Amino acid sequence: MWIRRVDESLRGPRTTAVARRVSRLNLRQRVGLQIAMDSCALAIGFTAAQIGRFDLDPARLADPDFWVIVFLAVCLLHFLGTALHLYLGRYRFGGFEEVLGILVSVGLTVIGVLVVVLAFGLPRPVPLSVPPLGGAVTLVLMFGVRYLWRLVEERLRRPTLDAAEPLVVFGAGDGGQRVLAAMLRTPHSPYYPVALLDDDPDTWNLQLSGVRVRGGREAIAAVAGATDARALLIAIPSADATLLREISALAEPAGLAVKVLPRVVDLADGTVGVADIRDLDLADLLGRRQIHTDMTTAERYLTGRRVLVTGAGGSIGSELCRQIHAFGPAELIMLDRDESALRAVQLSLQGRAMLDDDSIVLGDIRDADLVTALFAERRPEVVFHAAALKHLPLLERFPGESVKTNLWGTLTVLEAAVACGVERFVNISTDKAANPISVLGHSKRITERITAHLACQAPGILVSVRFGNVLGSNGSVLTVFAGQLAAGGPLTVTDPEVTRYFMTIQEAVQLVLQAGALGSAGEALVLDMGEPVRIADVARRLATRGSAPVEIVYTGLGPGEKLHEELLGEGERDERPRHPLISQVPVPPLDPAQVRAIDPWAEPAKVRAILARLGSETCPAPTTPAAAGPAGRIPRQATSRLPAGTPHR
Repeated sequence: MWIRRVDESLRGPRTTAVARRVSRLNLRQRVGLQIAMDSCALAIGFTAAQIGRFDLDPARLADPDFWVIVFLAVCLLHFLGTALHLYLGRYRFGGFEEVLGILVSVGLTVIGVLVVVLAFGLPRPVPLSVPPLGGAVTLVLMFGVRYLWRLVEERLRRPTLDAAEPLVVFGAGDGGQRVLAAMLRTPHSPYYPVALLDDDPDTWNLQLSGVRVRGGREAIAAVAGATDARALLIAIPSADATLLREISALAEPAGLAVKVLPRVVDLADGTVGVADIRDLDLADLLGRRQIHTDMTTAERYLTGRRVLVTGAGGSIGSELCRQIHAFGPAELIMLDRDESALRAVQLSLQGRAMLDDDSIVLGDIRDADLVTALFAERRPEVVFHAAALKHLPLLERFPGESVKTNLWGTLTVLEAAVACGVERFVNISTDKAANPISVLGHSKRITERITAHLACQAPGILVSVRFGNVLGSNGSVLTVFAGQLAAGGPLTVTDPEVTRYFMTIQEAVQLVLQAGALGSAGEALVLDMGEPVRIADVARRLATRGSAPVEIVYTGLGPGEKLHEELLGEGERDERPRHPLISQVPVPPLDPAQVRAIDPWAEPAKVRAILARLGSETCPAPTTPAAAGPAGRIPRQATSRLPAGTPHR
């Protein structure tokens, strides 16, 4: 309460005017004021020491030798303070950085005065005890003036409770202290911290900047009622999705809007400010993790190389392009059949989208002639294959399309890559390839197997990377729910118990690039996706955030859908020899002849059965074709359309 009264007393019109005038002082004026205050502190300190040494006899101050010593001490303090940058504006006045400079300058001043006093001989101008005592009093005065200055300055900067929203801060660590200081030093801050919470009992007696730690997460509801707070800030930049879900589950019923800080890696300059506070979103609740990825290994095989990304306009492909571009490849080739998507990714990379340079290639991986010509002409050294059909319900209805794109298209890219001697090939797979039961899962498992087969023949390293749902990607659950909310609902969920793994696009691509550097030929590298999340919980959170009630409808699992996704298939072991977040599993090879022999125009049930057989095998299969398509429909081995002698770039 006394702090609030001090706040009110400091906010009078006269004090505010003085504060404005002080804030307008330029550097020279502030340094001059600092020198004057330190000179007065030293003079007062030596005077107090002189009087105290002679039993409070003020007559001792009439000795001119004493004032000569005081003048000498002031000059010495100014010289040493300037030499130590104390009076050059290097340190914030009243900041902790000044402490060492003040201690050293005052200490050396005392030593210098003692040397002078000893040099005088007997009788001495002042007793030898006066300089040390005077220095001690000087330090107390200098520190006290700076503390009061800083206290007044910070109180005057604080926002008022009338204009700012009362807010509870969860987390009394470094992040919490920084954002607390930022809020209290920003006059027009939209938030005013009224309480601190932390799960560590050792912090419950702390009071930071006048704000007391009132307990742990169990006190959220009580503190909200006692302080009339309307929001809770989770001031832990490294908080993972599990912690965010647990805290928000306690805060939202108490009427608190949950807010968060960006992760440390997302902060531009590493500092936390009021402007960094934002609302908690579902991406935080589902996939927010602090992943420490050393990208040095990825940089080694990307910098100065010719890199091709297929499916470059998609969610994963476009983020791959953005992160690869930052490593300075010799050439980044972006292939996609969607011209609008290519325009968007070029705009994000270059700030322009003229679509007139060789980095953009419009084409389909089904076009074997185009793919082979592209590899023969551009000679990519590193390939990320992200092009695929991925919407599970559609592929269940049209399994032949998965054969044409996911299988034949991938095989075309793989064979062209092997033919031109690609150093590194990364095939983007999915968690649905682990114990597959859908057309999408089987087709992706088959691509892992043919990648493993061709890896035995390739001069470079060919691997597959497997991960689950990516937040913000086209067709993700958040995108679907957002569309349903915009239409007024209902939100559709297949089953109350269905769970899925989630990861942000940025984190997934970081690990993909890392995996490309770690994998051995033919392996499938499985990214750690954290803990699975119940989709029904996601839907409930969205339904409660709307302005009007939104119904949740359970539709039942569709064909090919699992209740719980898996990252590792039967017989696959979770071994992470090279990276704590990347499992490396062997993949049984599959002869591409069996893939070419599939008839995509056959009855859907027959195509699904063939895919299920080839995708479910766990050992090398015989090379006899499983099913022959009509004459002329099996994809031929692509040949280059470039004339002989065309120079390679």
